[in-house]
Amino acid sequence: MKPAAFSYHRPGSVAGAVGLLRDLGDDAKIIAGGQSLVAMMNFRLARPEHLVDIRRVPGLDHIRRDGDALRIGALVTHHAVETASLGADFDVLSRAMRWVGHLPIRTRGTIGGSLAHADATAEWCLLAVLLDAVIVVEGPAGRRSVAAGDFFHGVFTTALAPDELIVEVVFPRPAPRATLTEFAERHGDFATVAAAVDLDLPRVVLGGVAPVPFVLPHLPASRGSQHTESALWAHLAEAAAEAVQVRDEPGVSAHYRRGLVRTLVQRACEEAEQMSARR
Repeated sequence: MKPAAFSYHRPGSVAGAVGLLRDLGDDAKIIAGGQSLVAMMNFRLARPEHLVDIRRVPGLDHIRRDGDALRIGALVTHHAVETASLGADFDVLSRAMRWVGHLPIRTRGTIGGSLAHADATAEWCLLAVLLDAVIVVEGPAGRRSVAAGDFFHGVFTTALAPDELIVEVVFPRPAPRATLTEFAERHGDFATVAAAVDLDLPRVVLGGVAPVPFVLPHLPASRGSQHTESALWAHLAEAAAEAVQVRDEPGVSAHYRRGLVRTLVQRACEEAEQMSARR
């Protein structure tokens, strides 16, 4: 199928894009890489009357350190992060990009687009929640910052107002003992289950088990001997499998999904510890 007819707009600034969103109302959608929106339009799952293309808006394609924090512009592509030298503090971001679709998707898809799309299995959504990211958005009233934990409201639903767009994502703290892993039926497919962990907190965030990234609560500290930590990873994995509320779905039983949660959480913990040991 092909998309329904639409009007195309290409502003030259963030202010211009915000002005178009304000004037055009709910019938307008932001497009950058288009890797999610165009597919939805082709299947007529989305039928915007106006597309506001921000791809050439300057000032939204930066990756830079700001003290301990890392700031990434909304137009930065997955592949740019994949190939960036982020150092041990944020290497989890580069390593996680291998799970994002295929190379053509990674070279066009953007961080801002992934967060705004709010697929609960998307890697950037899980990473933002895992690492306490702050999502900076701009609208007619100016800029505001939204904690990632408050940004995702439901299936493809976020705290973004119709006349706002994401301009930047800020990762405020180093995460040298964090990683993300997932399972999909085929490489490049959407994950059946994804697991992201940060052993320094510790924190476990799951995708594919709830309408938004699911944070496993009440986890013990991850310190001790090698034997103790090995037992802890198994404990975290079992706790995660018990905590998720899943049901049977076509092709994926609740039992199977829980098994994936258990396996992926333990695998992610082990990978994060191994990466830390190599440094």
